[in-house]
Amino acid sequence: MNVLSKGKMVSTLPYIGLPILGIALLLLKAGRTEAFVLVWHELLIAFGYFAAVLDLKARKVPNMLVLAMLAAWLLTMTSKLLFDTGPAVALLSDSALGFAIGGGMFLLVYVLSRKGLGGGDVKFMAASGLFLGLGGTISSIFIGTVLAALVGLGLILLKRIGRKDPIPLVPFLYAGILVTVFMQ
Repeated sequence: MNVLSKGKMVSTLPYIGLPILGIALLLLKAGRTEAFVLVWHELLIAFGYFAAVLDLKARKVPNMLVLAMLAAWLLTMTSKLLFDTGPAVALLSDSALGFAIGGGMFLLVYVLSRKGLGGGDVKFMAASGLFLGLGGTISSIFIGTVLAALVGLGLILLKRIGRKDPIPLVPFLYAGILVTVFMQ
């Protein structure tokens, strides 16, 4: 299926997976997971999906997408703080740690690798850390980077890319996020 976007035909096929993932999460976790956390995971799945598709297509994670992630987190966290203050404070500190670890680790790699890692990867993982908390962020980063390394190594061995050729990282981080969210 194609749609017209700014005078060009754009395939909508990659976006069909989003509702499938959302429904799967609801079916698997509804009743077993706190409703607030389920909403956060649904939001993260949606934002992450678009970030992964855009990174694959354009090799870029738009700042507006990251800002939308931050706004969604802020709105949901504000409501949680207003209506369920006690647990929200613990959740807020866990989110702050996830943000610091996700953004901090990637910022360090970004600086040390002289921009070998993209700025969109840094911002995406920092924003994702808010939704995942400390444990989820570490798990997602580990799974995503191991997957990226294995695929990159495979592509190098198959001579599809060179050692210095970049590969989009967000799709692999998104896979790590999905594994983490579905296994929690």
